[in-house]
Amino acid sequence: MHEPVTVALDAMSGDRGPEVIVAAALSMLAGDPKLRLILTGEPQTLERLLGDAHRRFGERLALEPAAQVVAMNEHPRDALRKKKDSSMRVAINLVRDGRAGACVSAGNTGALMAIARFVLRTLSGIDRPAIISAVPSLGGHTHMLDLGASADCTPEQLLQFAVMGTVVATDIHEIKQPRVGLLNIGAEDMKGNDRIREAARLLNESKLNYIGFVEGNDIFQGTVDVVVTDGFTGNVSLKTMEGLAQLITTHMRTELSRNWRNRLLGLLSSPLLKSLKSTLDTRRYNGASLVGLNGIVIKSHGGADELAFQNAIRTAVVEIDKGVPRQISHLLEENPPAI
Repeated sequence: MHEPVTVALDAMSGDRGPEVIVAAALSMLAGDPKLRLILTGEPQTLERLLGDAHRRFGERLALEPAAQVVAMNEHPRDALRKKKDSSMRVAINLVRDGRAGACVSAGNTGALMAIARFVLRTLSGIDRPAIISAVPSLGGHTHMLDLGASADCTPEQLLQFAVMGTVVATDIHEIKQPRVGLLNIGAEDMKGNDRIREAARLLNESKLNYIGFVEGNDIFQGTVDVVVTDGFTGNVSLKTMEGLAQLITTHMRTELSRNWRNRLLGLLSSPLLKSLKSTLDTRRYNGASLVGLNGIVIKSHGGADELAFQNAIRTAVVEIDKGVPRQISHLLEENPPAI
């Protein structure tokens, strides 16, 4: 069991409001006696939702007042300059001040990245933070970064992403010597642009377990543990995956209700369909890490329900236990760009 940890929750951000975040917080406190949570936001709203929770959990549950909320469509620059007392900013400040080991927010991704980078700064040797998350594959999970923090990256920054992805894959899913692949339009050495080929050279000269170029279909094949790409390509890939999952689910639901034969087939296949749904359930993978910062920040999906937000909190707890930022710094020292 992990040592006692404290996580700050941005309780006001996200599409579903504080109700979901408070419910997830209380469930996590009930299931983990070593967890302490600090909820940031409007005190009266949170007190109403918490009810008698303070009596049940005592000092393990705390509130930190915040008068503002960053809107989901707010420009990151405005959130940084004009929302200094937002629930998001207050939660990140708690990490900076050492009162919390991590922050979890379901809020505006751009604003979260901008505020976190300004408040926490990046680790030594890291030019830009990256967003990393696990996606389902035949081998269990594939970790992919960057998923949208940096649209355009240098070869050196792609090497840094590979280092950060290696640490996360090792710590979160205990994969020894994670296989790292560089996303490209082909597996052959001559494929890709100059930037990608230079990044491949740096990765080949590093101490990482680099296996070479991978293509989009390799993400799901279980042949690679970490897929490295720039934020533009990564975000497009992620949104494509989400859209395809919704398409498959919609078509299956439509076909299984088309006539009595299909409905009977659906009934007979119910255990199999439930298992498939569980395996592909995006809520299980909720909680993307903003890696490369001097602190731990976890981005929950804006539309996360209670179960999904709980998983984001669990990711924060694991990263605190493993000391992810410290391990990234250590591995980066062993893998400086060989220019």
